[in-house]
Amino acid sequence: MWGKLLGVCFGFMFGRWLGAIFGFWLGHMFDKSLKQDFDKVGGFQGFFKGDDLHQRQALFFSSCFAVMGHIAKSNGRVSETHIKAATLFMDEMGLHGEDRQEAQNAFRYGKGNDFELKGAVNDFKEVFSRRYDLLQLFLEIQIQMVFSDGHLAPQEVQLLQKVSQLLGISNTHFRFILKRYQAEFKFREQRAQHGDYQRQKGSQTAPQSESITRMQALAVLGLTEQATDKDVKRAYRKLMSQHHPDKLVSQGLPQHMMEVAKKKSQDIQAAYEFLKHPS
Repeated sequence: MWGKLLGVCFGFMFGRWLGAIFGFWLGHMFDKSLKQDFDKVGGFQGFFKGDDLHQRQALFFSSCFAVMGHIAKSNGRVSETHIKAATLFMDEMGLHGEDRQEAQNAFRYGKGNDFELKGAVNDFKEVFSRRYDLLQLFLEIQIQMVFSDGHLAPQEVQLLQKVSQLLGISNTHFRFILKRYQAEFKFREQRAQHGDYQRQKGSQTAPQSESITRMQALAVLGLTEQATDKDVKRAYRKLMSQHHPDKLVSQGLPQHMMEVAKKKSQDIQAAYEFLKHPS
């Protein structure tokens, strides 16, 4: 609709009625086949800013793996656990060929002695300063990498805090994100175990402590046991908006990393569904 309307207006301005007819046709083609691509680059706002979506995606991709490599070497050497976690993360993203090589090169660069964390994160923040959801997801990905073994070493927490500060995220909110991800990790594990049990036993329900699961589900949404139904719904909507894959990709999240946002959305959705219909 908007394409046709704008096409007619601009066409009439430059070519009177003949221009209006031509503008209507162009607008129709825009509405029909170009709208989806147009929206992916941020609509009219992205168009007028002249912002290059592909450049933002490339920066997010390289910065993410470089910082990941730097944090993996927080204790002086990169452990086998971190290498395995980075490899699994690349597998999860479906990286192959040149894309995988670029990720490995960025990870290798990040763990090098000449890598400057402050400069790299500052450059990243300068581009994504107005896209807070992406700044937060960037931090969450680093936490996911570090927490791959279910444990956080003190030096790892210190580096994560430094990255958080450089991104402009307060220490209070950093602690909130960290706690919520730990709950998400445990909740995901428990869901997987519950699913394995059901597959083995057919329709039987896996024995589990409902109180613990409820606490974990609430923690995934960043809530405590005192949360009301209204609090649950509000937190769910906010988190789903923050982690909506299509929105994040339109802001600069690489297509390869959409799977990360999808999994987070699935965890949030699962926690919310459990709290709505506890089993």
